[in-house]
Amino acid sequence: MAKIAVSNTVSVSGALEELPRVGGYESLVREEKHGTKSLCVLVQGVKCAVCIQKIESTLSSQKDVREVHVNFGAQKLLIEWEGEKERANEFVQIVEELGYGVKPYSEKSAQSSVKSEGRFLLLCLAVAGFAMGNIMLLSIGVWSASGEEMGVSTRNFMHWISALIALPTILFSGRPFFRSALSVLRKGHTNMDVPISLAIILAGGISLFEMLHHGEYVYFDSAVMLIFFLLIGRYLDFKARNNARSSAHDLLQSFQGFASVVEGKNTKQIPIRDVKEGMMVRVSAGEKFPVDGVVYEGSGSVDTSLVTGETLPRTIEKQASVYAGTLNLSTPVLIKVVKAAEDSLLSDIVRLMDKAGQTRAVYVRIADKAAKLYTPVVHTMAALTFLGWLFLGGMLWQDSLLIAVTVLIITCPCALGLAVPVVQVLATGLLMKKGVLVKSGDALERLAAIDTIMFDKTGTLTGGDLKLRGAYDPDSLKMAASLAAHSKHPLSKAISRSYDGALLSCTDVQEFEGKGLQGESSGHKIQLGSRDWCGEDKKTDSHHIELWLSIDGQNKTCFTFEDRLRCDAKDVIASFKQAGIDMLLVSGDRSEVAEKIAKEAGIDEVYAQQNPKQKFEVLEKLQSEGKTVLMVGDGLNDAPVLSGANVSIAPGTAIDMAQNAADIVFMGGELLPVYKTYRIASMTQSLVKQNFVLAVSYNVIAIPLAVMGYVTPFLAALAMSGSSLLVIANSFRLKLRS
Repeated sequence: MAKIAVSNTVSVSGALEELPRVGGYESLVREEKHGTKSLCVLVQGVKCAVCIQKIESTLSSQKDVREVHVNFGAQKLLIEWEGEKERANEFVQIVEELGYGVKPYSEKSAQSSVKSEGRFLLLCLAVAGFAMGNIMLLSIGVWSASGEEMGVSTRNFMHWISALIALPTILFSGRPFFRSALSVLRKGHTNMDVPISLAIILAGGISLFEMLHHGEYVYFDSAVMLIFFLLIGRYLDFKARNNARSSAHDLLQSFQGFASVVEGKNTKQIPIRDVKEGMMVRVSAGEKFPVDGVVYEGSGSVDTSLVTGETLPRTIEKQASVYAGTLNLSTPVLIKVVKAAEDSLLSDIVRLMDKAGQTRAVYVRIADKAAKLYTPVVHTMAALTFLGWLFLGGMLWQDSLLIAVTVLIITCPCALGLAVPVVQVLATGLLMKKGVLVKSGDALERLAAIDTIMFDKTGTLTGGDLKLRGAYDPDSLKMAASLAAHSKHPLSKAISRSYDGALLSCTDVQEFEGKGLQGESSGHKIQLGSRDWCGEDKKTDSHHIELWLSIDGQNKTCFTFEDRLRCDAKDVIASFKQAGIDMLLVSGDRSEVAEKIAKEAGIDEVYAQQNPKQKFEVLEKLQSEGKTVLMVGDGLNDAPVLSGANVSIAPGTAIDMAQNAADIVFMGGELLPVYKTYRIASMTQSLVKQNFVLAVSYNVIAIPLAVMGYVTPFLAALAMSGSSLLVIANSFRLKLRS
């Protein structure tokens, strides 16, 4: 396997643009959080579902490989496995042996590859178009007169001129198909370009044979037109893929350039990709934050629209979190880096988009099966067509072969292969621009099928920006804040925000799902959580949220909070109701609080004071009744239900465990992205079904006509390209309808 050039430069996607000669693709491998290894590389030559199915099925059959995704839009291959890093070289070799080119992925190399491919296709298309125009002028003369009227010598002369135009054009403009076919044939495999190349060569070969034997009919015009229309389809397919991957490219542009790193009294400029955790970075007004960090010095406002979709600026102060790609609007700030560029939220977004780019939905599995059967079926069909017309139809071998060529051309599965990937890539890119991350490939398919939604309350239906009510004993507040600092629960955060003094040292801190926090400080056992867990028997009818503090099981303090619905929650619930979706609120809070919020939101069914196990039992009950459930939640106690639901969504403010368990994550302070995602998911599935109907209808109509000899190679090329373009154009309706 070829080694990669000398350099240690790290790209923003976690890959290397160049590798040491002594190394290999193991240098590109990332260590994932759950202990597996992953490799992301650029794959050249992926044209449709046949290519995707071949790469994914071959790699998936390898030992300890957990996941394989080929991103149709970005031409990326993502492999995840258990074992040694060095296996990356083995996987790359397997892909290369299948006939595809592999390069280390970086945005720079991807853009270079895209531009090079675009120029190459456009040049081939221009030459084919110029040749077709000229050869058609000659063909009109030949078609418009019989051999007796024109004369054999004149006709032969016209055929020779046509050959002088057509043969170099076939050799030059047919290169996109010939190169692809040759690369896989050398490895003992096939792809969709093999029958296309065979058809082009046979059409040109038959014409050359007829010309040399002074035949009356040649097909140079059909061969050139065949290439021209195939290249139109190939180029527009390329443009569609390039357009679909632009969302991730726009994000990655945020990593280009330099960051101002402060070291003591000195400031130096270093590439953003080289910024590491713990560094101090100065960000001027009007600049984008290059990495994830916390504000160390200064305050101001930030435009977070690129990452979260929020249109209104967000105010930041000391210790506030900032994310790569967001824009500093007002005054210079100094931030402390908490994540390097390759591990930032922005990089995670791009990686999740790549992972979701090629879904494993039911329609993809259908297309994969069709693609797997394509090569043997189409070659067998063409051979039988040739033999049938030759021996049973009594046709000349030249005419029989021409019909077989037409069958080879018209049966290309491009439209079927494009039916899902184009829609999927467009949908995930569109949602990302709206501040929604689709983490799971088939999440949109599952979301479109829901009939019931389970909502958590605090931090989901409500904004989670809780405020402590009233005044409390300073010592009790200090003790509560010291313990609360160890949790990301909204109530703990509210306690921490309300106290700005020095904190006590707490040890042996544990968080119990659905109950609260427990720890020790200065020899005292401290509990911070629900009324029952802290041992309080006194009941209250208060509609406010409570959090109890217990010290050694004796001194107990009740903290109460104010929480409000998200500003658009009521409208979102109404929209879901109008769509015929059932909704229920499942919360760990007291009945009085949960019912009050549910009434304000417009939800009729409420399950209050539910621990994680009880929440999961509610989910199981719904699923046993045949319900398809969406869970929307953000807390530790929601994680089991988020994992067990048919599909799940978590806000960007959710704890890491909830976000990891969810299929989709939405950013911002509104609930509207949940409904918008549902609408786009529904539209996506509708378009996918339409695409499948178009693709199948094309094959059902076109193939019998080609076998019966009613279609010329020219019309076959036109029909094949047209079917692919029709599927792509239908997919782009998603942008218009959303």
